[in-house]
Amino acid sequence: MKYVQFGDRQVSAIGLGTWQFGSRGWGWGRDLDVEEALRIVRRAVDLGITFFDTAEIYGGGRSEEILGQALRGHREEMFIATKVFPHHLTRGGVVRAAQRSLRRLGTDTIDLYQVHFPNPLIPLSQTMGGMGELVNKGLVRQVGVSNFGLGRWRRAERALGSAVISNQVHYHLLKRKAADMLLPYAREEGRTVIAYSPLAQGVLAGRYGPGEAPGGVRARNVLFTPRNLRRLGPFMEVLRSVAGAHGATPAQIALAWLVHDPQVIAIPGAKSVQQVEENAAAADIALSDLEWARLGDAAQAFRRTPFMSAVPGMIARYLRP
Repeated sequence: MKYVQFGDRQVSAIGLGTWQFGSRGWGWGRDLDVEEALRIVRRAVDLGITFFDTAEIYGGGRSEEILGQALRGHREEMFIATKVFPHHLTRGGVVRAAQRSLRRLGTDTIDLYQVHFPNPLIPLSQTMGGMGELVNKGLVRQVGVSNFGLGRWRRAERALGSAVISNQVHYHLLKRKAADMLLPYAREEGRTVIAYSPLAQGVLAGRYGPGEAPGGVRARNVLFTPRNLRRLGPFMEVLRSVAGAHGATPAQIALAWLVHDPQVIAIPGAKSVQQVEENAAAADIALSDLEWARLGDAAQAFRRTPFMSAVPGMIARYLRP
């Protein structure tokens, strides 16, 4: 397992995202249940994964409860990141939300507490005032944000008066704009970009073609429209070619591409023990600079169908029985 510096801690470059725990849109109660979720987390621990990401909104708090239960007995070695929902970003709201998360997680301290999305109606001074109070009380070790642009990230640091150590954003080979703007700042200031949905909700696993897209949460993903899945053909050929050279899967190469940069942590989800095993193994794949650039160039050449043009197909998939 590859480890990277995260503030004053070393954490695994590949983490585990837990949106799927308790979330019906990800097949909770059908493809995944509590026992399997516990097995996934415990296997992740065995494999050397130390970074676990959740949020108060995931499964209405169920994800935090399951993660806390699964990590019992391993808490000191593990790094728990959770997030506060935008409705709770007043100073008092942040503190109360953190206290509820602490109870659900069954822990005394949150390693990384993140603002899930910005709320333009609540001043950052309020939000970061609450974060600072939590840090001063020892309830939170480090502060992060999610879905922030560079300017707002910098303003959050000024409002906190200290490092906002990370920014969690939607980042994968086919969606790079936000991270491309954030990574220079992360390198300069010793910050980290956390990549959520690093496999584009499964598009980069290479298992889907036109007419084979999944439902649930992913029915709203424009990349799963038949036209976009067809347009992805040339890029997927390059991804599979690099994967073949390493005896790896396309998903593993997509993850290895992200963590090639030491300022990036990827947090793929997993709905089975096999998936978390494959994700963890991606951290040990060393891409050459040439391979990394080749993948980036192939991704850059992909032109997806504009969102509005794809809406009719997305609605049809969403309503599919």
